[in-house]
Amino acid sequence: MSIKVRVPSALTKAAGGSHTLEMAAQNLAELLAGLEQRYPGMKKSICDEAGKLNRFVNVFVNDEDIRFLGGEKYTFQDGDEVLLIPSIAGG
Repeated sequence: MSIKVRVPSALTKAAGGSHTLEMAAQNLAELLAGLEQRYPGMKKSICDEAGKLNRFVNVFVNDEDIRFLGGEKYTFQDGDEVLLIPSIAGG
């Protein structure tokens, strides 16, 4: 199953400079593992020490917050577009 992952500017360096990635994953855990395998070190930019998605990183699937789709249990569909958005603090 192929999904498109849109990478925000804050993470493009970790993704080899790419803004859009094609990945094969059935769920969020597989996606995070696949990103780490393809781009070593990327996971630490979006996950905590336990390997779980940081609370300040939002994930949208087809423009809908993954939390409203079942969270980590959501099963990606072929052609889904996933957007990773880390919160940016500032004053």
